[in-house]
Amino acid sequence: MFRGIYEGASAMLVQEKMLDVVGNNLANVDTAGFRSRVAVNKSFPEVLMDRIERYTIVDEALNEELGERKFFPYIRGRVTIGDMSLANVLTEDVMSTQGAPVQITDNPLDVAIQGEGFFVVQDGNGNEFYTRSGHFQRGVNGELMTHEGEFVMGDGGRVDLGEARNIFISETGQIYGDNELLGQLQVVSFASPTYLRQAGRSLLSQTPNSGAPEPVANLGITGVQIVGGALERSNVQVVNEMVRMIEANRIYEGAGRAVSIQDELTSRMFSTLGRTSG
Repeated sequence: MFRGIYEGASAMLVQEKMLDVVGNNLANVDTAGFRSRVAVNKSFPEVLMDRIERYTIVDEALNEELGERKFFPYIRGRVTIGDMSLANVLTEDVMSTQGAPVQITDNPLDVAIQGEGFFVVQDGNGNEFYTRSGHFQRGVNGELMTHEGEFVMGDGGRVDLGEARNIFISETGQIYGDNELLGQLQVVSFASPTYLRQAGRSLLSQTPNSGAPEPVANLGITGVQIVGGALERSNVQVVNEMVRMIEANRIYEGAGRAVSIQDELTSRMFSTLGRTSG
């Protein structure tokens, strides 16, 4: 079997997915609250290979006549080839929990979370998502919304600003409008936030590995607090991402050359062994 081709192609696929992750990070370098993704490679000592075969009709009477030289009865579908050792396989990408700088905007509807936690937002169909981006605005009906159109959730449901003009959000997440308490921002945490799945530019959704969201109690006291008039920027490190991109490109090119060499050697082998003796 041409294991070199399989190994080279596998390495190319890993680096192709790595470039997708890096490209997505760089595309969101200016997205408020964006947490970069990190590709995870895991080593697999053996991967079982197979190939697709079409059904071959076998003459059983002829097989009996040929004895040990009988035809192998192929079947339709996958036929096992054998084991192959691979260097690694890209299994998933996880979210980086590294902190990001906070930018003061003086916009009363901008808020940032200091510490680990996520705002809860809801789309028009009632699906809940989680985000570090506190770049909020007033909707046409007075609801507090994200700039992408999701509703910001409070402890009692969607936050309604009504007709209030002077908005203030305290470090404990309480929302005041014209000196009246309008609601309490809902902030949650996860047991394993790295496993949250990206559902949009700054939106995240829970997974079985991330665990269920747990409300953060005693905001402003337990080490997690809200900063009003500020936004958390993206935690993407451009220099690091460019280094990863260069590395992935070089490995991809090397694997591609390995596949070309294996293909050339295979062609020479068939040319040499396929000659008929005169």
